Amino acid sequence: MILEFLLENKWVILVSLEVLAWTSTFFLLYARYRLKSSFWFKVATVLFALTGVIPQVLMGIINFISSKRIDLFTLIIVLLLVYGFTIGKQHVKRLDAWAKTKFSKQST
Repeated sequence: MILEFLLENKWVILVSLEVLAWTSTFFLLYARYRLKSSFWFKVATVLFALTGVIPQVLMGIINFISSKRIDLFTLIIVLLLVYGFTIGKQHVKRLDAWAKTKFSKQST
């Protein structure tokens, strides 16, 4: 029943998880530079883990086991992971630098 729900709604779930992951990334940077709170930074880090890589990988595995082939959904997840571990790191570094200057200016 749960497996069927996940497979029927996999695209909506994937897009929702991606939006939540980016939202938690912005919150992570906000907590780090504006709030200067290690507690909220840790909360944001956990939120990112719970909405980012972990559930996406699980969704890909569930989809692959169910379909027994690499379809578009599985390929998109693999591409998201490759992006995250390669070019995405550079984008996050630039976003981090932007957040540092943006939120530091607001606190002075």
